[in-house]
Amino acid sequence: MNLSILLGIVGPQQLIIILVVVLLLFGGRKIPELMRGLGGGIKEFKKAVKDDDKKLDESKDKE
Repeated sequence: MNLSILLGIVGPQQLIIILVVVLLLFGGRKIPELMRGLGGGIKEFKKAVKDDDKKLDESKDKE
């Protein structure tokens, strides 16, 4: 099932509300730390996917 059907289309008003709630929950000083952690997590995920692709390609080459 399409994810956009389940979640609906998020418009600019909903994004502003979400950003305000996040700002209220975490505060202005904590948000950069959260974004750094999120960026590091995404970087690690991409690295792991790339490593798995390399291993898969190497195993195909051996066969």
